[in-house]
Amino acid sequence: MMIAQPWRALPLLAAAAALSGLLAPAAAAAADSDVAAILRAADRFRSGGGENLQVETEVRVYARDGSLDKERRYTVFTQAGHKSLVLMRSPAEAGQKVLMLGDDYWLLMPGSQRAVRITPTQKLLGDASTGDIATLSWAEDYTGTLAGEDTCGQRKCLRLSLQAARKGLSYQRIELWVGAQRHEPLRAELYVQSDKLAKLASFGFDSATAPRVVDEMVLSDRLGNHKETRVRYVARQQRQVPQEWLNPMFLARNPALD
Repeated sequence: MMIAQPWRALPLLAAAAALSGLLAPAAAAAADSDVAAILRAADRFRSGGGENLQVETEVRVYARDGSLDKERRYTVFTQAGHKSLVLMRSPAEAGQKVLMLGDDYWLLMPGSQRAVRITPTQKLLGDASTGDIATLSWAEDYTGTLAGEDTCGQRKCLRLSLQAARKGLSYQRIELWVGAQRHEPLRAELYVQSDKLAKLASFGFDSATAPRVVDEMVLSDRLGNHKETRVRYVARQQRQVPQEWLNPMFLARNPALD
């Protein structure tokens, strides 16, 4: 009987360990790349495609009994490079604007020549914050991992765990469920900086069988009033705004925009 000589296996074990050490970062990089691609696909459903957009937005807040509490209209210009401008269209807020440049947010009031700094969690209406309205990009704002497969109603879905890539975001962590095939966003858990669950979000589409774009986001509060806020994207079109519109000093001096 031949007696095994364990020291002969050592080079093979060392080679296997070295190969494993090389493959692990490569696998992690591939997984990160997959998540980034999934987020880009989910963003296309939210934006309808394109970096520079004009989105006509309607926000409705419903009381606990289901009755309509408030309703507002906004024109949102989302621009490349983490820039957005929100024009408030309803009579109760006429002339007000919110400007987002990266992590910096300003509120501009009619009759005032001074832009006021605000945070992305500042409420616009109900549970819709400035960040909810002004940003449409998860791929640029978050890094993530694939947490596993799940079932969302009658369809298979993927669960992603996302971490904020920057401090100036409304949510520091998001648990996101997307369709397994098209990667359309289905629902999300939105966590604030203290890692408390702030809101639940669900997404409605233009078509149940062949969705192309998100036409509604429903936000349910989990911290306070437990009201429901519906953000409806009434119309989208490609539009790049003049560069001066993205300057808080210009907006303060020029309240009327064409």
